[in-house]
Amino acid sequence: MKRVILFDVNETLLDLSVLQPHFERVFGDSAVMGQWFAVLLHTSVVSTVTNAYENFGALAGAALDVVAGRLGVEINEDDRGSILGAIREFPPHPDVAPSLERLRDAGFRMATLTNSAPAVVNDQISNAGLSEYFEQQISVDEVRAFKPAPEPYRLAASKLEVEVGDLRLVAAHDWDVHGALRAGCQAAFIARGGRTIHPLYDSPDVMGPDLISVTDQILELES
Repeated sequence: MKRVILFDVNETLLDLSVLQPHFERVFGDSAVMGQWFAVLLHTSVVSTVTNAYENFGALAGAALDVVAGRLGVEINEDDRGSILGAIREFPPHPDVAPSLERLRDAGFRMATLTNSAPAVVNDQISNAGLSEYFEQQISVDEVRAFKPAPEPYRLAASKLEVEVGDLRLVAAHDWDVHGALRAGCQAAFIARGGRTIHPLYDSPDVMGPDLISVTDQILELES
């Protein structure tokens, strides 16, 4: 039986770079987007570890406030709304639709597993034109714990009615890959932008610079 393939959404399937003009306009530096996303991910881990869950949208807004405070920038409501609203409009990376098409044609079941709230991910996948490829959009909201905690991966297995070991997570984040592997899944790492696996994290059996390469390897392994 082929493994069910889970896809992380933000950065893995969808391109966050469309936020850069907003950060350039508000902060005078598009690179601030990276600081904001790092604070967002850090906050999600802290909220999980301390059992103080808030949905990812609330954390995104709070992370924006943190970065603005650090940089001494005052954000008005219009600017705040333009940044946070654009999260629902991320386009897919160019390698995504052709790769999903190949995997679907090969008979793989596919779903998404994301830290985003259900309403947000549904809009994201729909607006990106990718809904046809996925049988479910699974959000960590149901277990109130963010990836890479083990609960989201176990939730995905339960909702898809397979064993955890029958899942393969595809992600552009080494911490997400590590979390999936530690939970008992297989995984694949997309090294977007030249990223590498942290030396203390578990490494998957599939790694490549883009989803096309990763798809090639999955098809070979699962044939």
